[in-house]
Amino acid sequence: MGLIFAKLWSFFCNQEHKVIIVGLDNAGKTTILYQFLMNEVVHTSPTIGSNVEEIVVKNTHFLMWDIGGQESLRSSWNTYYSNTEFIILVVDSTDRERLVISKEELYKMLAHEVRILTPQYSDLHSHACWHRKLVGNHTELVLSL
Repeated sequence: MGLIFAKLWSFFCNQEHKVIIVGLDNAGKTTILYQFLMNEVVHTSPTIGSNVEEIVVKNTHFLMWDIGGQESLRSSWNTYYSNTEFIILVVDSTDRERLVISKEELYKMLAHEVRILTPQYSDLHSHACWHRKLVGNHTELVLSL
């Protein structure tokens, strides 16, 4: 998890950056956020609305917004895009039945021309296949770490 922030730090120095974490419900967004923050796995309950935490890596501040992924909340994701520099899309690649929904949500985000980080949620091979299948013609807009 820290590798993502180490790579981001190489791009930015002594600044604050807004990052939102999105994905379908039960994808692991809150777990990832608190893994970044506390370097430990915490047990969570479904996020209603959002969680906000600040993570500091070598004098670079990341304001992390963990946005709820229930179907009723997804239509409000775009309200968080303002002043957002990065979106981390969390996908549970083991939930094959909902990959199509994740793909649809990705394309909605791509319509806003945002930079998307797709951290590896399962093993590298599965992730790489998912990345190609999901992104299609939009690979130039996606930074995979």
